[in-house]
Order: sequence, then structure tokens, then C-alpha cells
Amino acid sequence: MAEGPRNGSEGRDDAARLRDLESRLSELSPKPKAKGQMASYDQAHVAWRMVIEIVAGIGIGFGIGIGLDRLFGTTPFLMILFIFFGFAAGIKVMMRTAAELGRTPDPASGTDERD
Repeated sequence: MAEGPRNGSEGRDDAARLRDLESRLSELSPKPKAKGQMASYDQAHVAWRMVIEIVAGIGIGFGIGIGLDRLFGTTPFLMILFIFFGFAAGIKVMMRTAAELGRTPDPASGTDERD
């Protein structure tokens, strides 16, 4: 059946053995080598980030365009114009994200440098 309740010293011994086992396993397991700032992210996260950047740019442009259209009474003109501005801004931010993937850390200065 089950063992009886343990006293405090047995629990501390178990905890110490567990910490020792974890430290030995961490020494033996290979550590991933990160290439750049975004090397720890998998490709799906980066792809979703880029999609969100474009959609957010278009949405913000749409909102600004609708607001200015109502303010000035130029119904579709400014909305369409700012949707294109938002799309361009989203593409620019997306390209900056893609450029982060190509950076490698410079160990001497602690900054990223371009390949």
C-alpha cells in the first residue's frame, strides 16, 4: 500500500537528490545555440507576427481614414488613401521583422550586426 507520512528530513533528502539529478541532466543535455535575437522563436510565431503587423496597419489606416472622412465629408477618398498608407506601414514593419531574423549577435559589443 502507501507509505506512511514522511518526516521533514526525508523530504529534504528527496529534494536534494532531485536537484542533483536535475543539475546532472542539464549538464548532459545539449544546449541550443541561438543565432540571432529571434532564433528562439519558431517559424509559425514569426509568420503570425508578420500577418498581425500587416492586418494592424490596414486596420489602423482604415480607422484613421474613416475618421477623417467623417470630419471632412470626403466619404470614400481618405479611407482608401489611408488603407494604402496602413498597408505600406504594415509591409515596412514586416520587412523590419524579417531583417531581425538575419541578424547575428556580436559578442564583443553585445549588439546585433548584419550579415
